[in-house]
Amino acid sequence: MMETRVRKFFERYESLFNQSLGGAMDMDGVAALYASEFIAASPAGVMTGRNDDRLKQAMVQGYARYRAIGTKEMRIRDVRLSPMDAQHCVAHVAWTAIYARQGQPEVAIDFDVHYFVQALDGEPKVFGWVSGDEQALLRAHGIV
Repeated sequence: MMETRVRKFFERYESLFNQSLGGAMDMDGVAALYASEFIAASPAGVMTGRNDDRLKQAMVQGYARYRAIGTKEMRIRDVRLSPMDAQHCVAHVAWTAIYARQGQPEVAIDFDVHYFVQALDGEPKVFGWVSGDEQALLRAHGIV
């Protein structure tokens, strides 16, 4: 049952991401995807945060940056779950980002993010994630 809920959760995540890329941001909807506190790790380091107005503002700025560099769409290629217990799992999400830049062909970049998901009261929430070096990947593909 958790697998079905988490898969539907990431369908909603993808939809809200693309809606935000299109400029019709639902920051309350996006914030509802995250637990009250979270942790993130990447080659840039580890950070913690709270699901508050600062998160919403960071998301608004993040989506604006994605639009500025030509991010057109984010597609989930696959979701694979590693259950930890009845309420927790790691969702290994394979994404494809599509970039459209004026006068150039579209560029598709595949990458993975590993989300720590908690499902209390039946509603999944992301409480952490581990990602690769986004900036290096964008530079390698000539996006930034």
